[in-house]
Amino acid sequence: MSWIANAADVLKDMSSFRTVAKLKSFNKAKPGRYEFDEGMSNTKIINKLRSGDQDAEQVVINNIRLLSDLAGKASDYFESDSLAFLNYLTNPEVAAKFGFTQNNFLSMFIPNTYEMFWTATPEKFADRMQKEYDTFWTEDRIAKIAKNNLNKTEAYTLASIVEKESNYDPERATIAGVYLNRLKAGEKLQADPTVVFATGDFSLQRVLYSHLKTESPYNTYMNHGLPPGPICMPSLASLEAVINAEDHKYMFFCAKADNSGIHAFAESYADHLKNADAFAAWMNSLNIK
Repeated sequence: MSWIANAADVLKDMSSFRTVAKLKSFNKAKPGRYEFDEGMSNTKIINKLRSGDQDAEQVVINNIRLLSDLAGKASDYFESDSLAFLNYLTNPEVAAKFGFTQNNFLSMFIPNTYEMFWTATPEKFADRMQKEYDTFWTEDRIAKIAKNNLNKTEAYTLASIVEKESNYDPERATIAGVYLNRLKAGEKLQADPTVVFATGDFSLQRVLYSHLKTESPYNTYMNHGLPPGPICMPSLASLEAVINAEDHKYMFFCAKADNSGIHAFAESYADHLKNADAFAAWMNSLNIK
């Protein structure tokens, strides 16, 4: 029972524990992550370890950009390492098994906190996420996005763009409405976050004209419609913003020149240019390149 060397804080009296373990013919614990209350009897500890009655992990899934990031975060909660998760999550056959492509597979993962066991394999993790995905996409939510000609993966992709556009919850639904208006009008989305994703340089603070020419299916300045998949895992707030997008006539928006992170919206290109010029002047004043 060499494993008990790691349980010194729980097993205050190793000798008595060994005695009870011998009496109960206990010599092997089932793999798992367990929590023990202070003062728990040796018998209860042994029964817990023998039965595999492990305690659930609070698995927090959010703030993810790529499947590789998801693999790294998942490995923090489970026995399997990040390489095992990476190999599984980036396998095109796995994505196809769940009805996705490699580009949009991230959209199966709904951000939230889940209770799962440490011994869950990458396969069991993905199976659980599929169930949560099916639970999230209720008939009501599907009907709402269908009114805007979006399916579930498209809504998730649009939400990922909204997520990278704003941290200000009250305007997310407004931003979603702008992009839906542009899609309906056949206009390019021209979303700066997609350009950042296309360049692969996630440290970019300012998108310049040279960046807009980046050749990539994710660059919405170069291509019509939505990218082939999400550019990050959106928050629940961004998902709900797309599902319940605001109905308005805005076609443009630009960050305000006040470091608030809030945006100025415009129906006409002329008004948008005024907002954009003000923001550019402010950025120049701060020498942000």
